[in-house]
Amino acid sequence: MQKGLSARISGKVQGVWFRGSTQLKARELGVTGWVKNEPDESVRLQAFGEENALERLLSWCHSGPKHARVEKVDHSYIPHEIHQDFIIVRDL
Repeated sequence: MQKGLSARISGKVQGVWFRGSTQLKARELGVTGWVKNEPDESVRLQAFGEENALERLLSWCHSGPKHARVEKVDHSYIPHEIHQDFIIVRDL
C-alpha cells in the first residue's frame, strides 16, 4: 500500500551529509519525495512509497549517517503523492 511520511529530524543533522545520505537510502528503498535543511538546524523530509520501505527509511533516520547525532525524530503519515524521484531541496 502506498503511503506518505513527513518527518523532522533534530540534533546534529546539518553539515554531516544527512540530506545526501537520506537521498541515497530513499532511492535504494524505492521511495520518492524530498529532503531539506530547516532554519532551526533540523532536517525535514516528505517521502512516498510502500509502507515497508517508509518504515525502513524512518528507522534509518533515527541514526542517519556516521557523523550525525540524531536527538529526536518527529513524524506523521500523510496522504500519498506522486513524485518521480527523491530530491534534495536547496535554499535559493
